[in-house]
Amino acid sequence: MSTQILLGSSRVSTSASSLSHIRSSALFSKASEASLSTSFLPSTHKASFSAASSAARLRVQRPTSSRVVVTAMADNQGTVLVTGAGGRTGRLVLEKLQSRPEFTARGMVRSGASKETLAGSVPGADIVVADIIKPTDKAFASAFDGVKALIIVTSAVPKMKPGFDPSSGQRPEFYFEEGGEPEKVDWLGQKAQIDAARRAGVKQVVIVGSAGGTNEKHPLNSLGNGNILIWKRKAEQYLVDSGIPYTIIRAGGLLDKEGGKRELLVGKDDEYLSSNTRTVPRADVAEVCVQALLFNEAKSKAFDLVSREEGDGPVTTDFKALFAKTTTGM
Repeated sequence: MSTQILLGSSRVSTSASSLSHIRSSALFSKASEASLSTSFLPSTHKASFSAASSAARLRVQRPTSSRVVVTAMADNQGTVLVTGAGGRTGRLVLEKLQSRPEFTARGMVRSGASKETLAGSVPGADIVVADIIKPTDKAFASAFDGVKALIIVTSAVPKMKPGFDPSSGQRPEFYFEEGGEPEKVDWLGQKAQIDAARRAGVKQVVIVGSAGGTNEKHPLNSLGNGNILIWKRKAEQYLVDSGIPYTIIRAGGLLDKEGGKRELLVGKDDEYLSSNTRTVPRADVAEVCVQALLFNEAKSKAFDLVSREEGDGPVTTDFKALFAKTTTGM
């Protein structure tokens, strides 16, 4: 059985039989575990570690959940490209865009098989096959044609080396497949996307990043010696310096829970990782990505995103107010 350890958009592939050992090993201290989430692929074993100007017209959006969200129509409507659309969070972003008439959803995946799978779950979406680590390929450049906004949900995925025995008392070892290393995916791949967005005249770039980046010694950086959070932060800084309006969402531990049921909290510099409020449903992260395209309050902002437990606070519906709580810059 496959298991994934997640932090924001970072995923770690492992096995269910080794999960308890990994969490109890010295690799994941209490402080670091606060920023981690686990998510089993089978549903039976799931567990886990978004203004326009004042003249903009308003509309009422009724999402699949019971909440009613009042949003302002922005001027960057049109085609929105979602990279990493084959992943669970990326697919949710694509679904939410597809359900909104003001946007045309386009998803980018790396293989024909991923395109086929995604087409089945998001009918009608424009899905293109291109590789972010091959930016000179015609398919990659063509994916940005006519794009008004870009949502980056790509991330390197460390995998556990085979042969690990949970009963041995040793720490598991991880590696990255060739071409899937954090430097190539989270730095060079995201840099290539930002450069392509600038050439295409994209009006806003949203990145789904990971909490934990303030600590260079964070355990995720040691996985496969990949320094994944360091490379993610480098790409985020490159986006900030690019001059493109941006929104950087550093998600806490991702939960495979229904969205629109919780109070969302925003912060800075990993302030929530030492608290008991350090996770967030990936569906809510996807919603914040879409809402970030609608409000000027979300632009030029980088922030942490977590949620309270369901029932512990008022459900977040006013995203303009949520973004207004964030501060500009990294």
